[in-house]
Amino acid sequence: MSKDFILPDIGEGIVECEIVEWLVAEGDSIKEDQPVVDVMTDKALVQIPAKEDGVVAKLYYQKGDIAKVHEPLFAISTDADAAAPVQNEAPAAPETAGEDSSDTSVTDFILPDIGEGIVECEIVEWQVKEGDLIEEDQPVVDVMTDKALVQIPAKEQGVVEKLYYGKGDIAKVHEPLFAIRVAGAATSSAAPATEAQQATKPAAQSSATVTSAARPGKAIASPAVRRLAREHDVDISQVPGSGAKGRVLKDDIHAFVNGSQASTSAPATAAAATTTAAPVSTGGTRVEPIRGVKAAMAKAMQESVSTIPHFTYADEFDLTDVMALQKQLKAQYAEQGVRITMMPFFIKAMSLALKEFPIMNAQVNADCTELTYFDDHNIGMAVDTKIGLLVPNIKQVQNKSLLEIAEEVTRLTNAARDGRVAPEDMKGGTISISNIGVIGGTVATPIINKPEAAIVALGKVQQLPRFDANGQVVARSIMNVSWSGDHRIIDGGTIARFNKRWQEFLENPTAMLVHMV
Repeated sequence: MSKDFILPDIGEGIVECEIVEWLVAEGDSIKEDQPVVDVMTDKALVQIPAKEDGVVAKLYYQKGDIAKVHEPLFAISTDADAAAPVQNEAPAAPETAGEDSSDTSVTDFILPDIGEGIVECEIVEWQVKEGDLIEEDQPVVDVMTDKALVQIPAKEQGVVEKLYYGKGDIAKVHEPLFAIRVAGAATSSAAPATEAQQATKPAAQSSATVTSAARPGKAIASPAVRRLAREHDVDISQVPGSGAKGRVLKDDIHAFVNGSQASTSAPATAAAATTTAAPVSTGGTRVEPIRGVKAAMAKAMQESVSTIPHFTYADEFDLTDVMALQKQLKAQYAEQGVRITMMPFFIKAMSLALKEFPIMNAQVNADCTELTYFDDHNIGMAVDTKIGLLVPNIKQVQNKSLLEIAEEVTRLTNAARDGRVAPEDMKGGTISISNIGVIGGTVATPIINKPEAAIVALGKVQQLPRFDANGQVVARSIMNVSWSGDHRIIDGGTIARFNKRWQEFLENPTAMLVHMV
């Protein structure tokens, strides 16, 4: 029995490659991890290995052809059962491709890579049902990884033949997710060799279109989405992508044109469903698995407290003056669509203090024999979301203006609350801020976001009586901050002096603005 080998992701943003040299021929026996083909991307020469033992049944491309990522590259015959995923007893993929009509065929949609190191995900909500007609780039299903909520779009127009998983099931990357019936000849594991050869020609033509459109914008998008962008005279490289790995969808184009970010109705629908009144009961229990972001957070927090000796330092800041400046700038830039909160001030002031205390922006290795200092201040901000705690970070804060930081804060906060933070926004953080004050707390003992060396929790701002320089009682805007530091490399004096410098910038915003020049 033969099945298709799907060309995996071979580099960030790469959607196609050129066949340079086949290292096997049809009929050859191959072993797992044996090199099968050399392909050329716009970045490098890549060698594709086999994933399992078997016999090469069919090569779908010839030397010089353009192959597309996430589509069949060659067919392999194995002794193993080539049915659909066995996880949760998912039904086998249909084997009736093209039997009902010569003009249609059924093919599997293969779940693509949805994040670095992610091999499976949970089905949160199907946006379609069997029998539905779907369009290219239409959202099909919401899935949950251990990092974020990801929406998977359709790659082509057709009719949903079969959903292989139910809500709550675990789907595996690079295995069939659903079956789709499409018009015209389509490559599938049951398709004859001649049909597969015919399918490579239009694929190569469409790939050439992708190449010419993709290189100027450096965006991940299908030809249909790029065409839509051109119709609206939109630079696709400027459109935030809500799909996997930042893929730009049709909804993203429409949202960009309308001046607002795309949002999904799935969470609202799910939330509405939960409001249905339940019968009154007593004495019962409910067990639910810990999955996705919550499971990742639980593992990370346990590892952090068990391997890092934490210590806590707390102080209070008088934010009266900087809050007055923030209100002034907020009103001034609101008309330009820039939302200025207090968080950009906290982040920029911290970056200025980090320049004087680089140890706070350093990380120690596992056996505490080496210390790495980072030139970039990639400052994370913990966001409480519907899927759990996410800590995206703003890259290179030391080189950004207050307005640029404000734009990044808005972008990352919106993405986090939708559960759709891009993987690159979650990686590479050097120090973190947790703003518990937005909920109502005043003091906390935050857990360090390993491998970082420190984290600070911001308490709520309170109007409290304080003595001024003349001994008069006045109302001031007071906020408590609570630090947790890695005591292997940071001592109490260092964190106290660093915190004092951070405090000086925030309590005297004029001095902060001077140092930003």
